[in-house]
Amino acid sequence: MTDELLELADRVVAMARPGEQVEAVVVRGTDTEIKVYGGQVESLSSAQSQGVGIRVVVDGRQGFAYAGSLDEVAITETLADARDNAGFATHDEHAGLAEPDGVPVQELDLHRDGLSTFGPDAKVALAIELERAVLGADPRISGIESAEYVDGVSEAAVATTTGIRSSGRETSCYVATYAMATEGGDTQTGFGFSVGREPAELDVARAAGEAAERATRMLGATQPPSGRLTVVLDPWVTAQFLGLLGYTLNGDAVQKGRSLFADRLGEAVASPLVTLVDDPTDTRAFTATDTDGEGLATRRNVLVADGVLERFVHNAYTARRAGTVSTGNAVRGFKSTPSVDCLFLSLAPGTADPAELVASIAEGVLVQEVSGLHSGVNPVSGDFSTGAEGLRIRGGELAEPVREFTIASTLQKMLHDVQAVGSDLQFLPMNAAGVTLVVGDVTVSGS
Repeated sequence: MTDELLELADRVVAMARPGEQVEAVVVRGTDTEIKVYGGQVESLSSAQSQGVGIRVVVDGRQGFAYAGSLDEVAITETLADARDNAGFATHDEHAGLAEPDGVPVQELDLHRDGLSTFGPDAKVALAIELERAVLGADPRISGIESAEYVDGVSEAAVATTTGIRSSGRETSCYVATYAMATEGGDTQTGFGFSVGREPAELDVARAAGEAAERATRMLGATQPPSGRLTVVLDPWVTAQFLGLLGYTLNGDAVQKGRSLFADRLGEAVASPLVTLVDDPTDTRAFTATDTDGEGLATRRNVLVADGVLERFVHNAYTARRAGTVSTGNAVRGFKSTPSVDCLFLSLAPGTADPAELVASIAEGVLVQEVSGLHSGVNPVSGDFSTGAEGLRIRGGELAEPVREFTIASTLQKMLHDVQAVGSDLQFLPMNAAGVTLVVGDVTVSGS
């Protein structure tokens, strides 16, 4: 099937006129989402999508158009529309398509046939199994907010007049749940999940147990007193912070003055314990991919090495503006032109497990969840303040649950104040991996 998409992209490129650069991106995919409640299906959606996006660049002017169809007539009309749009575009000396850069495309094992043979009834049964496992995990579990199964199958092809010709296919799936725990009139929630390439890789028991533990350990939570404390970030929370950092490290944000790291290449921007890598070739990653949105090979990019800022990520356009080369970080769907973003971020893990890290802290707080993080961070100044909940740490042990407090600092200070990185690298349903992170001197605002 992927060969068919590549042949279609080749036919579009073959229609290029003299002096034109033409790019065709052809995509086909299916997404399924099932939610259950009370042992019954609450909602079930399965959406199929396909389409082609065409870019035409002529004399520094770029035109783009797309169609949600792979019909030959629709594709011909879309190419004509892209040409027309190029005629009205503003001249940009950096406009142009990506060109082959000699980096070989790695053969990644990202597709599982097992997903295609796992029918709707089996998917529903898996979601119901998750709900039952949560409800039976602890007598204090009083219900669930959600229990869901989600999967996706996608295939795509890219061809250009500049010589790029690539294709690939991927599968992914996950189960996720929010559990409710009740005791003495107090109700708390907690989530759990498991990710994989096919249903056989999902661990329902682990997802249910994690949700139950997170919910029950928060029962009786109170607001902590304010102070400056050592904070231990749960892997889920660390991954969310990495997602924010990723935005500040993309070439487009830097060039538009929206990054706190602009003009800081080569400087120490974090603790020497911090090595931040963007590596979508890691097949364990939920967002792993062998090529980027422009058809270039993805690659392992070290962004911060031992605390020193090494590079920003680029697509072909931002690379030309910066006078450098693409890092294989173009992102797009068939309905848009390429933007740039990190594809899969992770911190190089340390050697201590979470229990060892907690044991080393006299007074602190373990943050297991944050709220309003994206709206509470300024990507230019680095200031952040976010709601949080978790557990106090006293004398190297987890103590009483706490909630309704905020943690505040700046991203710059937070990176420099990293005291330890855990060994517990976790792969999550997002474009960043999680790991336990110990950060010193964080403002905790409570009662």
